[in-house]
Amino acid sequence: MTVRVVVGGALCHEGRLLAARRSAPPELAGRWELPGGKAEPGESVPEALVRELREELGVETEPLERIPGEWPLKPGLVLHVWTARLLSGVPAPLEDHDELRWLGPQELESVDWLDQDRPAVAEAGRRLRGQGHVGAAPDAEPIIGPDGGGGGGA
Repeated sequence: MTVRVVVGGALCHEGRLLAARRSAPPELAGRWELPGGKAEPGESVPEALVRELREELGVETEPLERIPGEWPLKPGLVLHVWTARLLSGVPAPLEDHDELRWLGPQELESVDWLDQDRPAVAEAGRRLRGQGHVGAAPDAEPIIGPDGGGGGGA
């Protein structure tokens, strides 16, 4: 069986990680993930990440490095996660998500992550803590809803 890669983006900005709440399919709705999607035939995984984050969030990003590991999603699909830097745009939930949150390292456990995303989220959190970012997340993070409201996002 051919295994297809689904790429997740650990999108980091100003010492925070972007979490996206699934709106579909029904069995995943309401849980949180690192945004991304399937790599198309002939497309590199970093190229897929840039395309998927543009389609799902309306932002331009730069893939940085792959987080070690891979996590099976279902037969024939495996998750790879890459860290990415926000280049331009304010993330908005355009496809498959109904809410976005920027989470500081200390807030990562405040949402119900999909099981397969948890190891990569933990590693992204370790990397964020290791940066010692001066502008860490404020006490109350804005929530970005379907209308793009919620204030200061990116």
